[in-house]
Amino acid sequence: MRFLDADKGSSVDGMAELKRYFGRFGYLPVPPENMSFTDDFDDVFEEALILYQRKLGLTETGRLDYDTMSVIVSPRCGVGDFSGGGGGGRGGGKRVRTTARFAYFYGEPRWVRPAPMVLTYAFAPGDMIDYVSPSEVRTAFRRAFSRWAMVIPVNFTEAEDYSTADIRIGWYSGDHGDGEAFDGVLGVLAHAFSPENGRFHLDAAERWAVDFKAEKSKVAVDLESVATHEIGHVLGLAHSSVKNAIMYPSLSPRTKKVELRKDDVEAIQALYGSNPNYNEDPGLASDVSSGRGMDLERRKGLMKWTATIVMVAYFFSLGL
Repeated sequence: MRFLDADKGSSVDGMAELKRYFGRFGYLPVPPENMSFTDDFDDVFEEALILYQRKLGLTETGRLDYDTMSVIVSPRCGVGDFSGGGGGGRGGGKRVRTTARFAYFYGEPRWVRPAPMVLTYAFAPGDMIDYVSPSEVRTAFRRAFSRWAMVIPVNFTEAEDYSTADIRIGWYSGDHGDGEAFDGVLGVLAHAFSPENGRFHLDAAERWAVDFKAEKSKVAVDLESVATHEIGHVLGLAHSSVKNAIMYPSLSPRTKKVELRKDDVEAIQALYGSNPNYNEDPGLASDVSSGRGMDLERRKGLMKWTATIVMVAYFFSLGL
């Protein structure tokens, strides 16, 4: 793996593509059209890498170590880590407001409705996947919405009219008109916009799954997990640095991650208040340092995933 353990002063073929990744999610300024990134690991990239490690809850080594590369090559949400509420990292100069762990979009936008608050959602006609049944898709989303409704005084209901729904959900490929083009398998999984925009887009190129026993693909992505994360964005949350939080930006293939953590609950309740019927689970974990270390077996497994996924991402980035 050519990037592994690269540090300042080195020059590695393909580093420019890695810089493009950092630029997309807000860690590096994107160069003008008449210029391009270089393959040099310079001072600017080192600073960006350390910031990335800090934001993603990693040890700040300033090197492309195992833990850092494992996050970089993991599929992730398309919302930038410094976004102003749009899809990717180009948030018009607006920054998120960050606490010790979680973050909000610029201005801390939230939905404003009369109490009791009800938000409607609908699926885009003609922009659905056809290999997961509509009933299974709806069940996955109902579960995802219900997890947030359990902790805040907001109810979610599916609407028949897509055009008037508060939250509008659909699957799209490549450039789909919102300025945040999807990039194919195991790149950006989905993105959603901050309140009260309501757009929620998933990459149609991914292999979406609701049951890993039935779906055998090695690159399958759990629909309910991604839905739960993106709903957090729809409600106003930005990304968390806590690895086990729902609002952490990356999700490995064939991973189910649907339970809200203490970090998620504290963040969303700060915006909307607490559901009066919510009783906090005393075992609800915050685990701020979760995932900072990596056991040997996981490191071994990542060697195969790292080489494969980075090559896939590289060729997609070239449009091949």
